[in-house]
Amino acid sequence: MTDDTRDRAKTQYASGQTAFERGNYREAVECFEAALDLAKATTPLGGEIQTWLVNAYSAVGRQSDAIALCQALTRHPDLETRKQGKNLLYILQAPQLQRPTNWMTEIPDLDKLSTEGAQSLGQAGYAGTKTTSRPRPKPEEPTIDPSEINRKDNGFLWAALVGVALILGGLLWLS
Repeated sequence: MTDDTRDRAKTQYASGQTAFERGNYREAVECFEAALDLAKATTPLGGEIQTWLVNAYSAVGRQSDAIALCQALTRHPDLETRKQGKNLLYILQAPQLQRPTNWMTEIPDLDKLSTEGAQSLGQAGYAGTKTTSRPRPKPEEPTIDPSEINRKDNGFLWAALVGVALILGGLLWLS
């Protein structure tokens, strides 16, 4: 692989990472696949690209592609890539836990809305409208009855003053 091809692969790889981190998973898949076409799959760079591609496949719902690529990564020449492939395969093949529906909130897919639907959502307060929050009232502090206050001298203050005086006297005597 020439330096120019390697640089183009790294550029595509970086673009894929950026797209993935921004949540543009389909774009990330395209960038990672393009980077993998430019880089050799058996190199450490190829292994990194494939690892990210597994995550991108999983993010777009292509679980079977992600699992197949993970299985290939478990036989990769690079030791670190093999370890990551095994860990990802373990995660992808783990059984899905059933969550009660009251634990989840359904988020509507805004990409599929027409302009009319987006306008109606905008009126409902979903599409960029700013809501103002009201300040919370401060709780009132409880009042203390003066007759319940313990006014007896417990001697702690005097003991602390004597202790401080002894320490200061000892420091002066030692110096």
